[in-house]
Amino acid sequence: MKFTDSHEWVEVHNDFGRVGVTQYAAKELGEVVSIELPKIGQKIEAGKEVCVLESTKAAADIYAPVSGTVTCINEELSQNIDWLNDDPEDKGWLFEVEISNPAECEKLLEKKQYLELVH
Repeated sequence: MKFTDSHEWVEVHNDFGRVGVTQYAAKELGEVVSIELPKIGQKIEAGKEVCVLESTKAAADIYAPVSGTVTCINEELSQNIDWLNDDPEDKGWLFEVEISNPAECEKLLEKKQYLELVH
C-alpha cells in the first residue's frame, strides 16, 4: 500500500490500483453516512477530487492518488456503509483504477512515512 498526505491509499497490482481512505481519515471523519463514488469508465487525475464522503461531522472530498480510468467501484458499500468506519483499509475500499502513469506511484508515501505524518 502507498499513501497520500491527504489520507488516501492505493494498493497496486501490475497496472491496476485499489483505492480507499486511511484508518486515520475514517477516525477523523466520524461516522460516514453517505458516499458519492466515481463512475466506471471515468478518467481521474492524481490529486484531483474523485468522490465525496459525508459523515455526521462534515463532507470530505476524496482525491485520486493516481491517474487513470475507474474500472470498478465497491458496490457493496451501499449496503455496508459502516465498512468505511470499521475497515476502511480492506472491506471499505472505494474503487479500482487502471493506472495510466505508474511513475506517480513513486511519489506516494510508504506506510512508515505516512504513519510519521499522522502521529
